[in-house]
Amino acid sequence: MDGGFGPRIVFEIGKGVLENPIQITETITVTWFIMAVLVILSIIFTRNLEKIPNKIQNVIELIVDTINGLTKQTMGEDKLSFAPYIGTLMIFLAIANLIGLLGLRPPTADVNTTMALAMITFTLIHVNGTRRKGIGKYLKGFTEPMILMTPINLIGEIATPISLGFRLFGNIVGGMIIMNLVYSALAGLSTMILGASAPPIFQTFIPSLLHGYFDVFAGVLQSFIFAMLTMVNVSMAMD
Repeated sequence: MDGGFGPRIVFEIGKGVLENPIQITETITVTWFIMAVLVILSIIFTRNLEKIPNKIQNVIELIVDTINGLTKQTMGEDKLSFAPYIGTLMIFLAIANLIGLLGLRPPTADVNTTMALAMITFTLIHVNGTRRKGIGKYLKGFTEPMILMTPINLIGEIATPISLGFRLFGNIVGGMIIMNLVYSALAGLSTMILGASAPPIFQTFIPSLLHGYFDVFAGVLQSFIFAMLTMVNVSMAMD
């Protein structure tokens, strides 16, 4: 999708050679960038771990302990093996939601990204529920408390990834739309008061408070909510 609030096409693979060249959008390039940064930082920060930690190692250990504690508290000690995934998910989403502060388009403002992450959660729910309970007992759970509830239970399960994906997407893209409207209004205000040739000075300071909410607070909050809902849903399916 090109134009409007959709991600721009950055380049095309096979253009002039393939009948339908592969389109690489902002979503893909920014996601690759975030992944590369996380991988490089992980290698740098973990290659020289010491028994007596330095300041950076203290911060890393604090982050790991916090994620382990949150996973244990939410899912139970027997599900601590999910902590690496939950930590990766939370950190990736936090950076993806905050990347707009650098002038890049957040990957989570693309419904393809949020729905892909939601489908991973959906897969974790049912694969681990089946592994823990056995396929017969797990499928029987959809007929409880009575068999007439089966269609409603199935609809509820299908609604889970849709709700997860669109909640995250809606919050991030909604913030982008509001900020674009604010910038447009402030540009018009600058023109009205100072003239058409004046720079849009009202765009310099006024939007900073709104960026603090829509980009920082809402971005971090939504990454936490998505991770928490993932943990709760997976844990409920397994218990």
